[in-house]
Amino acid sequence: MSEDLAVRLQAILRATPQLMQVLATARALALPDWMVFSGAVYQPVLNQLTGRPAAFGLKDYDLAYYDAADLSYEAEDRVIRRVAAAFDADLSPLVEVRNQARVHLWFGEKFGAAEDYGPLSCSAEALTRFTSATFAVAVRLEPDDRLSVFAPFGLEDLFALRLRPNPLRATAGFARTAAAVQARWPEVTVI
Repeated sequence: MSEDLAVRLQAILRATPQLMQVLATARALALPDWMVFSGAVYQPVLNQLTGRPAAFGLKDYDLAYYDAADLSYEAEDRVIRRVAAAFDADLSPLVEVRNQARVHLWFGEKFGAAEDYGPLSCSAEALTRFTSATFAVAVRLEPDDRLSVFAPFGLEDLFALRLRPNPLRATAGFARTAAAVQARWPEVTVI
């Protein structure tokens, strides 16, 4: 991953107040192997590069954590309720938290049997299974206020406004996702 692009990403994200609030609250919750990923991270970049407001197109904040000690829905639900209580009434409904150690248990049922999804070993591994390599970016606010960046496919496509499928895992949803992205950001080139 290019260090220059990681620095640019961090600057854009630090200038997104609501995301920084989510990151600070998530850090205080001290969930195991947590990170914020998906649209909450890549959309502020698309918006900054295309001159849109930082929160344009943002639907939610995907907060991931990894805890394989208890894969029951009840354990995850306790975390979901704890996270919801940590945020104010405006932000709480926008934060979607999921235990990445459980995703394989429900993914096929939700997205179809054609979408094979075996167990993960950590939260960052989930990024390698995203529909698009461009979306596979996450951040964590560390105790020293540093932003750790996770981007297994790099950041080049994101900063070049290129959307390409995940090179490791073909997904049925790429065409639909690409159309939705181009509807909001017509400047994005789909490969």
